Amino acid sequence: MLKSLILTALLGTAGSASAAGLTVFAAASLTDAFTELGAAFDAASGHHTTFSFAGSQALRTQLVSGARADVYASANDAQYTPLVKAGIVTPGQAFVRNKLTLIAPKNNPALQTLNDLTRPGVKLVIADRTVPVGDYTRRMLAAIDKAGTYGRDFSARVLKNVVSEETNVRQVALKVQLGEADAAVVYTTDVTPSLRPLVRIIALPSRFNQSASYPIGVVRGTGSPDAAQAFVAYVQSPAGQKILKKWGFLSPQ
Repeated sequence: MLKSLILTALLGTAGSASAAGLTVFAAASLTDAFTELGAAFDAASGHHTTFSFAGSQALRTQLVSGARADVYASANDAQYTPLVKAGIVTPGQAFVRNKLTLIAPKNNPALQTLNDLTRPGVKLVIADRTVPVGDYTRRMLAAIDKAGTYGRDFSARVLKNVVSEETNVRQVALKVQLGEADAAVVYTTDVTPSLRPLVRIIALPSRFNQSASYPIGVVRGTGSPDAAQAFVAYVQSPAGQKILKKWGFLSPQ
């Protein structure tokens, strides 16, 4: 209730002032959800929101280099927290969670189980270790190693089959869509309605899967602090959370 009242107050303030142009830097995995959410926010507030979607690490680099933005939404704390320490963004507020999944082309029988990732000749695509989903992928492999379910060297054998390490999760998914990979590790939200008919999903055991927590906050020095904070509030509001849930994201807690 309190969040709803704060949002109403922020949108009311925004509506009474001149419309602002907002630039939101957001993790690539948020592309579909934030595009829809941004349109709804603009309709409610009168602002105009423009998005820059990329790997969280790439967006962090841009902000450190002086790129202008009003809001930053990252796919992990590792890319967000250093910006807080540097005084570039305000402390982050977790607004959604995500999970990993393994996908393979629907017409490619090379992969049926998780253990098939170690088969010689399997072409696996993952994200670079600096990309949040790439870090989560390696954490997942390390958890499997620790359990010993497929042998203590499972991750080493899997990583031998990596043929490409991409700079954002949408590029990882695209490799499967184009038939350039036998398998890829992405977020569950990246299996979009357009991709779903083209792939098979190989579920990851929950004991190995990783929970990705997404922080969001206002970039310090923004020329539109009230509008930026209104966007952050909208993301956390029931209306914003409904859109995020529609695209497969999980609640932040």
